Amino acid sequence: MENQERTTSFFRFEDLRVYGKATDYAAWLCTALREARNEAERQLTGRFCHSACDIGIVIAEGSARNKTQFQHHLKNAKTSIRECMAYTEVAHKIGALTAESRERSRELLMELTRMIGALIISLQRTNPRPAENDADLDDPLDSIETNF
Repeated sequence: MENQERTTSFFRFEDLRVYGKATDYAAWLCTALREARNEAERQLTGRFCHSACDIGIVIAEGSARNKTQFQHHLKNAKTSIRECMAYTEVAHKIGALTAESRERSRELLMELTRMIGALIISLQRTNPRPAENDADLDDPLDSIETNF
């Protein structure tokens, strides 16, 4: 078997599977919501797409921080996921999402929640104590697998 070197992106967060899944979800959602019928739907879908985009944005932003701050950003990403779950229900109830799209949105959001939870646990394992001085200022992605 060949020895394959692992390449990393210039922006390390791009190597995180959860970041890729978050951006895939946002792109899928914006496409699914493209046909807003009235101003109320356009406003709702605009906020919904904004929350969906925030998931990946917050992950990217947090990855450049220390481990404790990254965990905080990941928890904020979970807040955006919960917003998307609420928007999913409202969008379905007003007819902006089909039943199939509603289920797909819920499945993807649950998967993102599990992945972010696993990443938070991984970060906690690599940093069992709170930061003392600036010892926790290392790149948080150096100590974890990018399988999240």
